[in-house]
Amino acid sequence: MDDGVRKTREWSPPPPASPSLVVHSPRQTVSRLRRRRPHRDWDPSSGSPSFAARDHGPKPSEVYGFVGSITTVIATAVYLAWAYTPEPCLRPLGITYYPSRYWALAVPSFVIVVVALSMVIYMGLNFLATPPPTSFSAIFGDT
Repeated sequence: MDDGVRKTREWSPPPPASPSLVVHSPRQTVSRLRRRRPHRDWDPSSGSPSFAARDHGPKPSEVYGFVGSITTVIATAVYLAWAYTPEPCLRPLGITYYPSRYWALAVPSFVIVVVALSMVIYMGLNFLATPPPTSFSAIFGDT
């Protein structure tokens, strides 16, 4: 130490970060979302949205999800009606040709077996691709 004098620097806080880098607690985030006003592309007093606001429609993923869910419900209802309705009830409705009832049990059974076997095969392939615990590549990696 020179002459017993020590240079000291005053500590100053770091400059404030940009708002996008500030981390908030989940409670602050939720409270800010509740206070936020909804964004509108049009003036609510006019009654109708502008052309730009009308141009934005539902997202394709939402449409596909909706159509897929409705199709699944209808297909399930048709399948259950075919599987459980007795043949004498179908003839007066004009339904005379339909697949054998054997397939009402066979197809779901086949699907369950295929899914189970595919999971077993997938896990087996992962075990084959994994190096043994004594391998140096398991310790050090590829680099």
